[in-house]
Amino acid sequence: MTASLGLSMDGRVPMPELPAQARAAEAGGVETVWIACHLFLRDPISMAAVVLGATTRLRVALMAMSPYSVHPVFTAMAAASLDEMYPGRVILCLGVGAPADLKAAGIESPRPLTTLSEAIRISRSLFAGEMVRHDGQAFKVSGRRLINGGNPIPIVLAASRPNMLELAGREADGVLISAATSPPFVTSCLAHAGKGAAGRPFRKLGIVYTRLGADEHTAMEGVRRPIGFVLRGAHHAENIRLSGAPLDQAALATAYAAEDWATVDQLVSDDVVRRHAACGTPSQVKHAIDGYRAAGLDEVILGGLDDTALIPDTLAAAVRGATAS
Repeated sequence: MTASLGLSMDGRVPMPELPAQARAAEAGGVETVWIACHLFLRDPISMAAVVLGATTRLRVALMAMSPYSVHPVFTAMAAASLDEMYPGRVILCLGVGAPADLKAAGIESPRPLTTLSEAIRISRSLFAGEMVRHDGQAFKVSGRRLINGGNPIPIVLAASRPNMLELAGREADGVLISAATSPPFVTSCLAHAGKGAAGRPFRKLGIVYTRLGADEHTAMEGVRRPIGFVLRGAHHAENIRLSGAPLDQAALATAYAAEDWATVDQLVSDDVVRRHAACGTPSQVKHAIDGYRAAGLDEVILGGLDDTALIPDTLAAAVRGATAS
C-alpha cells in the first residue's frame, strides 16, 4: 500500500497566502496539513483555523506543541475548539520543542519523558470529556473537565531519541519523525517506537523536505537553509551519523546563530541535502520519496514548499514521478 501524503507548513509563509496553499494541497490529494509550532515564527493555532476554513476535507495537525511553552490544558482547549468547528479533522501533535528555540525564549525543559507522558495523559483525558485529577511531577490538574470534550482527537508524539520514541509507541496514536531525517534514521526511529508499542498499532509519520527543479543542484538551493536549521540541533547527531553525510554540527550551529548564510550553505553540501531530503527532477523526487516509504512511513509529509505554485507539480512528482501540468 502506498503511503499517504501530507504537507508541512512551518510558519514562514505570510498568513494571507495560506488559503491558496491549503486549497492546492487538498486538490493535489494531501490528507493532512501539519502546521509547525516554531517559537518566533507564526502561531500554529491561528494558521490551523485558516487552513481548516479554506478547505472541506483536509485534516490539520497542530504539530509538536511543546508543554514547556504552552500548558497541555491550553493545547487541548485549542485542539478541541478547532475540532468542535471542524469535526474529525484535527490532530494534536506534542513534542519537546527545538532546544535552541526554547533556550532563546528562556524556557527550561527538564524531565522530557515525564513531561510529555503526563501531557499525553492529560490531553487524552480532556478529549474524552473526563474529570481530570492529575497530580504529577510536571503538571497538576485539579478536578476539571473540558467544556467541549467528549470527541476523541488523535495524539501524535514528535520524537527522535530512543526513549521518547518508545514512549510514542507505548502511549500515543502515532509517532512523527522530524524533517531533514535520512531514511536509515527513519528506520531506526520506527524500530524504537515499535519496541515501545509491543504490537500495539500506531501511525508512522515523517516530514521530508521536498523541492522540484530543472536539475538536482538547483532544486537543493530551496531547502539548504531549512535543512541546516534542523540539523544544527545536537539531537540530530545520530541522524547525521546514520546518513553517512560529513557535517560539522557545531560549526553549523555557530553559523546559523550568526546568520552567516554563506557558511551555512557551504556546510549543508549537496551530499548532505541528498541524504536528508527529496530534491531534483520529478523522477529524482519520486525515487527519494520511495526511499522514505520503504523505510516504513505510513504518511510522507512534504516540507519546504513555501511557494503555492510549486505544490501541484511536487505532489504529482511524489506520486507519479511526473508533473501535474
